[in-house]
Amino acid sequence: MKITPKNIYVHELIGLHASVVESSNATLNGLSGKVVFESKNMLYIAVNGNYKRVKMVPKRSVTLSFILPDGSTCIVKGNDLIGRPEDRIERVSKYER
Repeated sequence: MKITPKNIYVHELIGLHASVVESSNATLNGLSGKVVFESKNMLYIAVNGNYKRVKMVPKRSVTLSFILPDGSTCIVKGNDLIGRPEDRIERVSKYER
């Protein structure tokens, strides 16, 4: 299934380019790079493609911009991403019925 702004919540985020648009932590504003790992409450972003420099970004306090594989951009509130990817699928599926 192709990743679109409407279904990004049910997809894996690893491998997508992400940028922090807004954060309650000022040091995270403007941070960008590739998502290399995702946990229930955190995104791990490799800054500037440097896998030795991975920043932990709490989902709860950020608004993110993702560049999708087709080149389009999608802005997502981090609160909507809280939970493991497999749990988000169930949560979103319930609302689409």
